[in-house]
Amino acid sequence: MSKNALIFCLFCTLFFVGEHSILAQNNITKTNKTLIKPPYLKAGDTVAIVAPSGILKNRTTEVEQAKTLLKSWGLHTVVGKHVFSKDNHFAGTDDERCEDFQKALDNPKISAIWCARGGYGTVRILDKLDFSKFKSNPKWVIGYSDITALHNQIHNEGVESLHAIMCVSLPDDLSKIKASITTFKKTIFGEPLLHNLKGSNYNKTGKASGQLVGGNLTMLHTMLGSKTSINVSEKILFIEEIGEYKYHIDRMLQSLKRAGYFNDCKGLIVGDMSKMRKNTTLWGTSIEQLVLDALSEYDFPIAFGMPAGHEKDNQALILGRTITLNVEKGQSSIVFKE
Repeated sequence: MSKNALIFCLFCTLFFVGEHSILAQNNITKTNKTLIKPPYLKAGDTVAIVAPSGILKNRTTEVEQAKTLLKSWGLHTVVGKHVFSKDNHFAGTDDERCEDFQKALDNPKISAIWCARGGYGTVRILDKLDFSKFKSNPKWVIGYSDITALHNQIHNEGVESLHAIMCVSLPDDLSKIKASITTFKKTIFGEPLLHNLKGSNYNKTGKASGQLVGGNLTMLHTMLGSKTSINVSEKILFIEEIGEYKYHIDRMLQSLKRAGYFNDCKGLIVGDMSKMRKNTTLWGTSIEQLVLDALSEYDFPIAFGMPAGHEKDNQALILGRTITLNVEKGQSSIVFKE
């Protein structure tokens, strides 16, 4: 290779490496800035109920109960035009579900958007949504499970959102999910939020502070490589899951790890791992040990036992809000910055 060619190759290498570093740093800076906090609700405000995912066949009772609950808090409700529409697996076609959600995003008289249920389907409408009016008039978007796709997108738009119960989470006897409802109400009305978690011998002790991000593990894994994937650098990640084999949990963690997801992560909060399926070849360890083994090379604290996910006790978490996580064997605490 000639001297000039060698100099040219070195220049190209330095340029592209430098450009990549600058872009990566800009991305970290962008996603780590303080997010916009939507206005807390007050009596007289209006909540939109929409269905961006699965079909709501025979679920009118839960939606009516959700309206009654909101009314008891002094809030008004509007239900999306297509909430009870049907299109195979989904609550209406992609365009219909998108239409309802877009109207709720754009309407300045809507103070919060409460997703009726999860299931599957949100990812199909993400790229159809326009968040420009939402960013100038932010509002709380509420849900969990499949709604993680929206939480991720909203985080990247620079706005906080709420991981909490959905309409179909409401049983006939609301006292059965008292903590879930209490934390949901406290959060949307702006009361301080704090979680004290039961201790676990699996806890990896330590203290950390950073923005809380995350949600359903499958959805986080699904978002990899897209513009909706979240940058976890300098942040604290929350995960939960339902109905998976343990080997699939490990596979998703390994995929995230290989993508650099945990490289600069500050901490991990593990919520409910519900209804784990049993493979013919048993995994051989608990789900807690699986997580610890998969992330053994990292030194950030890991807290187990957050009551959030697909169980009745599904307590609210403000995604995008800075938290302090203190993990001990006997107890862990999550304190949200006001």
